[in-house]
Amino acid sequence: MAEETKGRLTTRTMAMPADTNPAGDVFGGWVLSQMDIAAGICASQRAQQRAVTVSVDGMSFIQPVKVGDILGVYTDVVEVGRTSMKIHVEAWVRRGQIGSREKVTEAIFKFVALDQDGNPTPVPDKNDLPEYAAEDCSL
Repeated sequence: MAEETKGRLTTRTMAMPADTNPAGDVFGGWVLSQMDIAAGICASQRAQQRAVTVSVDGMSFIQPVKVGDILGVYTDVVEVGRTSMKIHVEAWVRRGQIGSREKVTEAIFKFVALDQDGNPTPVPDKNDLPEYAAEDCSL
């Protein structure tokens, strides 16, 4: 049985030649940045305000990403603190645009919600979220 994704598809993009190192492999940092973008979308939606990355835990690459692969990033809120959130992020590729799907990496991203002055601010209770945001959040 094939492994299933965890979370909601948050972003999708294609790996391009400009995203590679001199050996022709897609930079791990490019994949990390795509994951951070998706996690930031998820965290900001859950916080209903600005949220910034403070850490990434336990990321390791399982498979390479190649030029032409479609990278899909899935996110899921797994923990909400007073001002912080942990977002589980998985990156999957679709080989050759229509080929097999493989998980390439996953990690936990920690975010802190910030007010307009850049100070940590409480994350709202799930019951206080607009309907569209509550539907997209597991916590």
